[in-house]
Amino acid sequence: MNISTLRLDSNPITTATATHRNGILGCNGTYSCRFNQFQQRKKTPSVIVCSTKPLASVVNHQGVNESGTSRIESLSQVSGVLGCQWGDEGKGKLVDILAKHFDIVARCQGGANAGHTIYNSEGKKFALHLVPSGILNEETLCVIGNGVVVHLPGLFKEIDGLEANGVSCQGRILVSDRAHLLFDFHQEIDGLREAELAKSFIGTTKRGIGPCYSSKVIRNGLRVSDLRHMDTFPQKLDLLLSDAAARFPGFKYGPDMLREEVERYKKFAERLEPFVADTVHFMNDAISQKKKILVEGGQATMLDIDFGTYPFVTSSSPSAGGICTGLGIAPRVVGDLVGVVKAYTTRVGSGPFPTEIMGKGGDLLRFAGQEFGTTTGRPRRCGWLDIVALRFCCQINGFASLNLTKLDVLSDLPEIQLGVTYRHPDGSALNSFPSDLRLLEQIKVEYEVLPGWKSDISSIRKYTDLPKAAREYVERIEELVGVPIHYIGIGPGRDALIYK
Repeated sequence: MNISTLRLDSNPITTATATHRNGILGCNGTYSCRFNQFQQRKKTPSVIVCSTKPLASVVNHQGVNESGTSRIESLSQVSGVLGCQWGDEGKGKLVDILAKHFDIVARCQGGANAGHTIYNSEGKKFALHLVPSGILNEETLCVIGNGVVVHLPGLFKEIDGLEANGVSCQGRILVSDRAHLLFDFHQEIDGLREAELAKSFIGTTKRGIGPCYSSKVIRNGLRVSDLRHMDTFPQKLDLLLSDAAARFPGFKYGPDMLREEVERYKKFAERLEPFVADTVHFMNDAISQKKKILVEGGQATMLDIDFGTYPFVTSSSPSAGGICTGLGIAPRVVGDLVGVVKAYTTRVGSGPFPTEIMGKGGDLLRFAGQEFGTTTGRPRRCGWLDIVALRFCCQINGFASLNLTKLDVLSDLPEIQLGVTYRHPDGSALNSFPSDLRLLEQIKVEYEVLPGWKSDISSIRKYTDLPKAAREYVERIEELVGVPIHYIGIGPGRDALIYK
């Protein structure tokens, strides 16, 4: 069955479904000195200008046209890219494109549960998890902030993979001395916890994120700075491991494990030291120097520990508030935030999904969009764009603009639906996205049906060249959520982006 044959009334989708040492910086601790040394290596970006072509068609080597460059350069000194749905919206691509215009790209929360797929100028694919997506731009410095939980074996594997593919990481990555360490045992108990929950499991990536944040919150976790004190490191680690063993009978812990982990982390500490920095001081110093900073969020607002579909959420704050707590910068310095949202909706793992398309319809959208997890490879659940959830995310984050991704995936559909209103079983409308999961299982979704455009748009680079139906779809979303769409993704490559 070809996706073009999908009839939107062939599935019961008009109601919500109920499935449920300062090392690298040196210079006597002067961060500005180290940063200036890094800046001296930067090249002046080249822009090819051809006066015989209209501005919108003049592109530089990044695949960004002149109007796009103007749009990007108008962003605030401290800007951010955050997810508007349940993750996997394509944040990494936008960060990669914007990074050329920023001095620093910083991660503020989450861990290796983030999966950012990006492509370099040659079209080579990179899957990043802990390293910020700005790493492919050689002029960008990447910061892993205090709010991130760091699995060192995974970080080093990622760095080694980048280096093997010609991407230099030395001197380009800073890891906060306040960031918490995520150990292999955190991953083990993540799996044990999921098994314990049985039918009500969360559907985590089993990367140990939740258990590590739990260690942090109950105050027996270890931080990167603890690696500088190997005289006390074994005792702290023993306390952490003993606590896990007491909580989970399936977790086997003994003296040999402690000894092996301590020896392992002595080696990790030596390798990590050149990357370690007081990133709170560094970030604030960079702000005072008027350096441009781009914050890259992991996961998305609907997975936020406070605002998401709790308990089917992540263990950090992927919404705007996580920027300040995860990097140690003041709210007043945070400027433009760009929300990234797919032209439809996807979700991985358990939890409510009001606009989910069940059966063959969801399968067709999944394969058309290649909706399989970057981190886990799991198939993503697919559905129509949920305007109620999107509007809720825009309220929380105060987005200046949106990046609508994967518009091309909808190109074969004869018609497209937008979930515009949630209604109680009695027909009355809900005012916002509810916190009550039982209510979410009962609500009905009211849809608007828009015509499809039934044509390939992947080669289009000007908004006015999009089919009328595609433009109407974009503009209807803008009207419903009250936030302009400035970026439109029509393919995976760097150049596959329309600036509106």
